[in-house]
Amino acid sequence: MSPRDSLNPYQANRVLTGFKYVDQLLSEIESILHASDSRSPFPKYRNDLTPAQAKVVQDYIARVRAQMVQALKSLGITPPGPQFGATHSIRVNLEFADVTFAECRPDALRGYGEVSHAVVPELNGVVNEMSSLVRKLSAYLAQGLGQDLEGRLKRLAQTGNEIRVLKKLEQVINGHGLIEFRPALSIILDKIESKSFQIALFGRVSSGKSSLLNHILGADVLPVGVNPITAIPTRIAYSAAPQVRISYLDGKSEAVAIGRLYEYVSEQYNPGNTKHVTKITVELPSERLQDGIVFVDTPGLGSLATAGAAETMAYLPECDLGVILVDAGSTLTEEDVSTVQRLYEAAIPARVIMSKADLLVPEDRERSLEYISAQFKSQLGLEISVKPISIKDGHAKLLDEWFRSEIEPLYAKYRELAQNSLRRKVGALRESVEAALRVQLELSEKGARQHGQRLRSAETKLRQAAGKFEEVNSFCLKASDAIHGWGDVAISRASSAIADQWFNNKTAVADVSELVARSLAETATVGANQIFEKIRGFAQMLAEALVNAAEALEVNVPPAEEELTNLIKEMPRFDPGPLEVELRKGLLAPLGKGLTEARIRRKLKDQIGPGVDQAFQRYGNMLELWTRKTMADLQRHFDSHADAYRAQLERLSTTRTPGADEAEAIRRDLSALSASQVEQVV
Repeated sequence: MSPRDSLNPYQANRVLTGFKYVDQLLSEIESILHASDSRSPFPKYRNDLTPAQAKVVQDYIARVRAQMVQALKSLGITPPGPQFGATHSIRVNLEFADVTFAECRPDALRGYGEVSHAVVPELNGVVNEMSSLVRKLSAYLAQGLGQDLEGRLKRLAQTGNEIRVLKKLEQVINGHGLIEFRPALSIILDKIESKSFQIALFGRVSSGKSSLLNHILGADVLPVGVNPITAIPTRIAYSAAPQVRISYLDGKSEAVAIGRLYEYVSEQYNPGNTKHVTKITVELPSERLQDGIVFVDTPGLGSLATAGAAETMAYLPECDLGVILVDAGSTLTEEDVSTVQRLYEAAIPARVIMSKADLLVPEDRERSLEYISAQFKSQLGLEISVKPISIKDGHAKLLDEWFRSEIEPLYAKYRELAQNSLRRKVGALRESVEAALRVQLELSEKGARQHGQRLRSAETKLRQAAGKFEEVNSFCLKASDAIHGWGDVAISRASSAIADQWFNNKTAVADVSELVARSLAETATVGANQIFEKIRGFAQMLAEALVNAAEALEVNVPPAEEELTNLIKEMPRFDPGPLEVELRKGLLAPLGKGLTEARIRRKLKDQIGPGVDQAFQRYGNMLELWTRKTMADLQRHFDSHADAYRAQLERLSTTRTPGADEAEAIRRDLSALSASQVEQVV
């Protein structure tokens, strides 16, 4: 076609723009056709087309588009390719959705009038619930979790029964919209593809996990120190060349020298994982890493580095064997017990070792081991043999003996152990999916439950409880911030206590400094107690909401209240530091109690005022960190139950009951999953 016989660039652009607009209109027509399938709570169109008419419309749309392509081609116009990735565009829309939900919070609505206090908790709960779902979908897309589960299943070379069960589970999860189970399925597929046996070390901050691994590996690779270390789980695997592989949230990865590991795993250099690292793998030419054995150093539990502790709990289902370190220098904690319980609930075997055993003489060591074992027996009903270990000179043989007896045997049969671990994980997922299917089947057989009001009440209570998170968190953070300025209040209290003792002939304290220290601590305790009581009452409220939902759903084993209240413990202790106080009763007593107290206050301010102010500044900061950590733990534990309950309540409360064909499909899937269980047992 010669220039005279063709459109000029401006004309071609105008034609292309017109065709693009027509295609946009056709897309809107398609959305109208599919509107009835979207289950939107705000339907714009009423579907008055018969299936035959809808099919004709779709065929015409396809023909118009095909003709448009041919027409543009004949005019010498090439349509542009896609400009944006679907994932990015969806996430942008999700961000706008999250912002829109946030604009529905009580604070944002006050411009339209005062919001009733009775409505605030439920409204906050609604926003939190909606935002949580939107953010989870955005995170799912960002991390690429299970992008193509079906494709991954096809690519796997294994032919064992577990793969057949997983294929069926994938079909059931997709076919019935059970999206809450997709992350668990993706984790299992990751395990199969990695062909490794992961031994993860869990324990409180400074329990010696990193030091233990360094000793096992025979190299000081992992950083150790008093600051919170290991912001995210660090895997140590075999490689002929030593290096560290870092993977990021945006999908990029890089290899760095082992000497730079601390830049990514420490809270000091990567606070709250601000570098958006998703995976760290240290590769070493160690004999103890051959044959597919992988060690994992997890973030310390009980740390004020909340993000790290959350990462540990999120990683827990991925490991094949959990090793829990209990520090001989402290005592067994609820978090130690909870970690073992979570491992067993996730069908993961556990070993318990008492680290730093060199701190105890043999007699005390045996008593501690017996006590720890007895606690696991009484609290969990588990018979667990606890072994002592140490890396100190003269005691390292304890670690070597434990490694030879407990870990080295795993090397010879790790493939069998990995297969057993896989079988347990698949079985746990299958049982959860079956339970969800039975709920849907119940709807088809009985219709919506007669206790509709009870279900709605349970859902409302869950929402109201979730809505309190912001209120309680705000109260506690304000309270901890107020404590920053309590130095003067504490000195006034100490002055009053000293004057009271001098003038009321109370039993003298051995040292005035001791009386001052006790008064300062009592003042700090007043501030800490209001935070503690607020959070404890809130935890009880959360537990009641969960129990209420569990009863409405007729869950056989509802969550115990202690599961949440036990998270509220070990508040920071107030430490005023060294106090050097010089006060003499003889010189001040003749002035009278009131004047004496004022003089004492001035002298205390002069002598220890700056130090006391700094102590309360530090304590306020510590309480703020403790509050953030405890509230994050409560949120995580509450959501772990509430999310599942909400999904079940939604299915039971829905006005749409599965039709006969859908009910029959559920029965077939339940039968197929049950048959797969029999095959696994056989």
